[in-house]
Amino acid sequence: MGTSELACTYAALILHDDGLEITADKIMTLTKAAGVTVEPYWPALFARLFETKSIGDLICNVGAGGGGAPAAGGAGGAAAGGGDAGAEEAKKEESEEEEEEDEVSLLKSCAWESGSPLNGFLC
Repeated sequence: MGTSELACTYAALILHDDGLEITADKIMTLTKAAGVTVEPYWPALFARLFETKSIGDLICNVGAGGGGAPAAGGAGGAAAGGGDAGAEEAKKEESEEEEEEDEVSLLKSCAWESGSPLNGFLC
């Protein structure tokens, strides 16, 4: 993210935090007060975004995912074929846990056999 976008983001957050309307003029005023030079189209883009989207909703839904397309050959085929995607996920998690346990077990045995200072720490 560039400096202009970051400055506009912070300005929008400041305006939201103060309960003020997010407009291009207010964003530009805040960025100028901060001494940041912003291309003139950024404040207008951010202001238009927040006319249709609530900044509070965007903050609360960070990382919540979205309308992304499913991966090729992913859950779409399993759902259409009546497969149980939840069971596949559980098997995957179980195999990952077993793999981690095997790695820890190997590390413990190597430390024990070599007389490593980790010997008392791991075993």
